[in-house]
Parts: sequence; C-alpha cells; structure tokens
Amino acid sequence: MDTISLKTIRHTLEQREARNLSPSATLTRSGRRRIVEKDLVDGYRQDFSVDVDRILHSLAYTRYIDKTQVFYLIRNDHITHRVLHVQLVSKIARTIGRFLGLNEDLIEAIALGHDIGHPPFGHDGEGFLSKICHDNGIGYFTHSVQSVEFLEWVERKGKGWNLCLQTLDGILCHDGEIHNQKLEPSIDKTFDILDKEIEQKRLDKEYVLAPMTMEGCVVRMADTISYVGRDIEDAIRLNMIKRDDLPREAAKRLGRTNGTIVYTLVTDVIQNSFGQPFVAFSMEVSEALRRLKAFNLEYIYLNPKIKKHYHTVGKLFEMLFDKYLADVGAQRLNSVIFSNYLENMSEEYRTNRSPAEITRDFISGMTDHYFLQQFPNELKFESFI
Repeated sequence: MDTISLKTIRHTLEQREARNLSPSATLTRSGRRRIVEKDLVDGYRQDFSVDVDRILHSLAYTRYIDKTQVFYLIRNDHITHRVLHVQLVSKIARTIGRFLGLNEDLIEAIALGHDIGHPPFGHDGEGFLSKICHDNGIGYFTHSVQSVEFLEWVERKGKGWNLCLQTLDGILCHDGEIHNQKLEPSIDKTFDILDKEIEQKRLDKEYVLAPMTMEGCVVRMADTISYVGRDIEDAIRLNMIKRDDLPREAAKRLGRTNGTIVYTLVTDVIQNSFGQPFVAFSMEVSEALRRLKAFNLEYIYLNPKIKKHYHTVGKLFEMLFDKYLADVGAQRLNSVIFSNYLENMSEEYRTNRSPAEITRDFISGMTDHYFLQQFPNELKFESFI
C-alpha cells in the first residue's frame, strides 16, 4: 500500500473547508504573509494553524502569566490575569465560530495574540504609556497596535513571526471596549492598508477600525463576552461590589453570574448571526450588555479602591521611560535595556527604531513584577484588599 503524502492530506483538508465552512468564512488557502515562505507553501501545515503555533511559542505570550487584567498589586491568586483572559476569549470565540461555520484556527490565532502588546498594570498602564509616547513624539500607545508590533517586528530578536494578514488585522481591530450591536467585516484589506490603519491609530487612539474577516468580528465580540461577567465575579470576590448591586434590568436579561452571562451572550450572538454576513447581538441583549458595561466602568474600573496606587504607578512609568530613553540615547551599555533587551536584537531593529520607540517596546513588554524590579529601592505596595 502506498503511503499518502502529507501535502495531499493538506489539500484534502482545504477541500473539506471549502465544502463545509460558511460562505462568510475565511478559507485557509486565502492566508497571506508579507514574506512567502517556501517551506510553508510546499509543506502540509495550514497557515492559520501555523500562526497559532508561532504566537504560542512567542516570548510575549509567555509573559501573559504576570500581566494584569484589571486588578493590580493585590494578593489574591484567584483573580483573573491576562493569560486566563486570552484563553477565555479563545474558547468563547471558537464556540461561536463553530456554530457559525467559521475558521477556528484563524479565530484561535487572533484570540491568543490579541493582547500580546498589553503593558504592565492593565489599562491604567496603557493610559500612562500612551501619554508618555505621545509627549515623546511617537504617537499614542494602544495595546492593539503594540500587539502587531511585537509579533511583526520585535519577536525573534527583531525578525518577527511573519504572520498572516488576516491574523494581524484581527489583532489590530479587536477592541472589545467599543460597544457594537453589530459588526460587519471590512473586506479586501492589504498589508498597505494594515500599515495605514496602524499609523492612523497612532495619530488618533480613538480611531475606529473594523476587522477584515468574520473571524476577527467574532473575536472582538468574544473579548467583551469574556470579561464583562468575569470582572464582576472578581470584584465580588474582592468585596468591591455585591451581586445585588448589578443593574436590575440588565441582570434580569443577561443573568447574575458569569456563567449565565456568558451563556446568554454566546447564545444570542449565534442566533442572530447564523447564516448572516455579520456578527450581531439582538437589540434587547445589546442594550442590556451596554448597561452592564456602564455599571462595570462606574463601580469597578473607576472604583477608588483599585486606584489606590494609580498616581504612584504613573510616576514610575514616567521615571522608567525617562531613564531608559536617556540610556539608549547615551549608549549606556551597562543599562538593562541593553543587557536584557537590545544586545539580543537584530541590527535592522536597532537601526530602524528611534530611542523612544525602543524604550516603548521594552517597557510595554515587561510583566508587572519585572517592571517593579527596575527600581533599586525595592518599592513595596500594600494591597488594597
């Protein structure tokens, strides 16, 4: 009996995709990279699955383990960190994608990579770094743009992972904080358009983007679904709110626990998106979700309890950026930005990045713990719990 070639099996899988996936799905054979890799073209591995593997093996993915999701500088091992968040987004998005007949490999790649560029200390850290970057003439900092930067230009010592356009676009356009009742793909994008959208986000951090694929739209919806109820559970666990505090009408429609909220939202998305060229919530569920997100903003994200160290952490960001910017400018080779970062980077990266951009990349890649280690006085913070 002759042994069938692995490439033949790949073609069989691609044919099965074309038969079984939705007409709105992104087929694996449509994957596009900046640089054509002969080994991938001639091999049996499927493009979006390769992207998943590359993201999982990136150094930035490893650092998810000590990146804040919402609550930082606390002593509680059961609070959500970013590594769990991206896994939840991936699971929720793949569940939706399976029922809608979409490409689950592409969904997984986007989901696992969508927060790669998040700096230490969550959205507060992002806000601090954005102002600093803008003041230093390199545009606003957003974690979605930085996620693409890491995966394209920083990982592998500045060579990047050469991911597919569809993966990078989904990561860039994933913003789950924007409230959308309905999302429709902005198709026919190119790498040139991707680059222009990145520059536009640097100029205007509020600039709204739409993913080019249905898979990207699903991940964006799943991002919201994954955090809205989970953040409530964490806040209850930390005695910041009580379950009875939840807005009555929103809780009546969506549920009062994370599990019920996730189930309700996922079910609603599937029912309102099946067979459609868009991803959507029903109007009723969308309005309930909007109210619940507004509650979270007021009573959790802006709660003075989690802002106890806000100004101190902001000052630390400024100090660290000024220090390492000066070290790069003065070529202080004994600085950790050289010994732990730049000396391992390609000459192309070091040549094409300004000192401010290098400093931005270094700081945004830090974990919370490593960030605090940079201060010789060994700063200690009391938990707000």
